Order: sequence, then C-alpha cells, then structure tokens
Amino acid sequence: MKLEYKKYLPDTFAGNSRVWIYQSSRLFTLSEALEIEELLNKFTAEWRSHGDDVDAYGNLFFGQFVVLMADETRVGVGGCSTDSSVRFIKGLGEKFSVDFFNRTNLAFVVKEKIQVLPMSQLSYAVQNFFIDGDTLYFNNLVQTKKELEEKWIVPVKDSWLAGKVKLEHSPK
Repeated sequence: MKLEYKKYLPDTFAGNSRVWIYQSSRLFTLSEALEIEELLNKFTAEWRSHGDDVDAYGNLFFGQFVVLMADETRVGVGGCSTDSSVRFIKGLGEKFSVDFFNRTNLAFVVKEKIQVLPMSQLSYAVQNFFIDGDTLYFNNLVQTKKELEEKWIVPVKDSWLAGKVKLEHSPK
C-alpha cells in the first residue's frame, strides 16, 4: 500500500500550522470520496475566523481520513471557527452515515490495507501477532503540519500505544 501523502500538503503553510484529523468509521467509496473532496474544498475556501479568511487546507487521505489544516501565520483560528469545522465534520458524518468522532477506533496498516480496530481489542491483536511493534499506526493525535509530516504514520513501537500494550516479537 502506498502511503504517500506529504506531497499533497501545502508547502506554503508553516510547520506549526494547526491540524485536525478525523478518521472515518469506514472506507469511502470512490463517488463518496469525490463528493467529500468537493465539500472540503468549498468549506476551506469559505472558512472564516472573526470575519477574516482562514488560510485553510482540507483533504481526504487514503479514503478514510479527513485532514483539516489552518496556517495561523496571518489569521488565528478561534473557538467559533473551530466549532464551525466540527459542525462541518459532523455534517459529513450524517450525510455519509459514518462516525468521525470515535477516538477508540485505531487504524493500522495490516497486509497492505488499513484496518480499524477498537482499542478494547488491541491487547488481543498484539498477543495473537496481528499487530506488532513494526505495524504502522495512524497517530491521529498529531496537532501541527510538522507532526503530520513526521509522526502521523508511525510504527506502533514509536507511538503512544507502545506504553499501552506489551509488544512482543512475532514468531518468524
């Protein structure tokens, strides 16, 4: 599975640009993904903070992750504008019958596919070698463009999950 995404990020945005990642409860179909891209483009073009245009970017990555980014170099994103982005994401969820807000669903790359696993099943998955320390994990907790570039897709052993489960070496 190709995990290229950095080349699609705006290179004019500062490294400390704020990032919000919303993971869908399922993979979108191609027609849904195209519609979401249009809606994202419209939202980011119209996103305002205290009447000023937000330097914003939005994209759907890997058919499952909505990434919003705001470069606050010129205009900061306040509470009301953040609320408007959350309303937008909730609207997408309703329109496409998905949940973007279940933070207990974790996404991994397993056998060249994105697999979503409830956190409650993480220990089982590790104990049964479905997931190990080298399995790639989508760390949706990143908060800046720089973190998105460097720490979004990382091996489990390099993420906060490493402290949650005992990582063992899988049998060779």
